[in-house]
Amino acid sequence: MFKRPSSPTMAQPVAVDLRSAAIGGRTSVPYGWIDFCHRRPKECKVPALKAASVKLTQQNMRTLKRINQKANRAIEPVSNYDHWGTMMDHWDYPVDGKGDCKIYALYKRKLLMEAGFPRQALLMTVVRDLNNEGHTILTVKTDKGDLVLDNLVDEVRPWNATGYYFLKRQSQQNPNIWVSINQRGGTARRL
Repeated sequence: MFKRPSSPTMAQPVAVDLRSAAIGGRTSVPYGWIDFCHRRPKECKVPALKAASVKLTQQNMRTLKRINQKANRAIEPVSNYDHWGTMMDHWDYPVDGKGDCKIYALYKRKLLMEAGFPRQALLMTVVRDLNNEGHTILTVKTDKGDLVLDNLVDEVRPWNATGYYFLKRQSQQNPNIWVSINQRGGTARRL
């Protein structure tokens, strides 16, 4: 999905129980990630690391919000087909300032790693959005639960306040291994 709504359609802010999505076993790796790794091998030829989470301090939350909004404003939303001329998934950084959800999520991941966040806590995640369309977001593993950075919403939200159906995401230990989720992310709402 590549469109960003001009005004949020979510309910008023509510308290949300931050927790993590339950993961299953290994699953298929998205073609777009494999293609990204072939074009940018330095990004993917990385050692397996012990799982890590971000301590959810006020400072870290401010950084997550700042980077989510920065990327959402820096990239012009363009469909994969209109941008690259192909229906195949194309994952990359916003080299020309345009892209779809995968470009936003990869850029946020890159900016957060540059800000010192551990790679193992920044997980590319494939979901079905509120229109039941394929969509990619960035999941951030924190000591308080999973948060989502999304190009469709400027707020950083708990995974279980998105309304999305979570399909799979990267393993915390190895970004080239993907694990299944197959879990609904609650009702879309704000913190």
